[in-house]
Amino acid sequence: MHDFEKLAGRAVLVTGSGSGLGAEICRMLGEEGAHVVATDLDEAKARATADGIAAGPGRACAFAMDVGDEAAVRATLRAAVERFGPLDALVNNAGIDVTLPVTELDSSVWERVLRTNLTGPFLVAKHGIEHLVPGGHIVNIASTAARRAWPNASVYHASKWGLMGLTHALHAELRALGVKVSAVIAGGMRTPFLLDRFPDIDPSLLQDPRNVARAVKFILTQPPETVVPEVMVLPMKETSWP
Repeated sequence: MHDFEKLAGRAVLVTGSGSGLGAEICRMLGEEGAHVVATDLDEAKARATADGIAAGPGRACAFAMDVGDEAAVRATLRAAVERFGPLDALVNNAGIDVTLPVTELDSSVWERVLRTNLTGPFLVAKHGIEHLVPGGHIVNIASTAARRAWPNASVYHASKWGLMGLTHALHAELRALGVKVSAVIAGGMRTPFLLDRFPDIDPSLLQDPRNVARAVKFILTQPPETVVPEVMVLPMKETSWP
């Protein structure tokens, strides 16, 4: 049995590990001595994240995984367990966005965003439960887009509001099995997700993704008798949230 206040030796799978918040979560877990399973659609990026962890106290492996591909999710979970044994936590971080008016949003794009942002966490949770240790944890990375809405982001809002519904439903359902489920609602971060798509955005209004990664660490180090169903982490200067 691991010390609940420590992450050392605990195996954690993270999706969307190749950049941004996912990479930062992996690095922070690795710094604490965790065994990190870095997954990403881009295997080379996941490998780069894992290689960086290997230089410190943690251990890491990397896999290419499309979270919306059920067979790939099942195969990666099995491979992760073969490498590090039963998993202590699953972090559903992978996410994409397409910014378009609803009248210009093709149904295939709608399906692709939902498959990544909502179906992916469902598949990872559904098939990951059997690979979790007693008292294991599922953490879903949500967004302030699940608390309010703005124009030209209908599919992103739908996916993130849906992810919050899924999170709380799993929290209610899996407590009887001893599985913790949490959501981290993240405000704007200085990551490629925003900076690459909105070059005019003021970085000073955003937060370091490491600060959000700290919230994931906080959630994962609660005593066994306690779960944090959700936590919101905002940049002090962000104006999109009251």
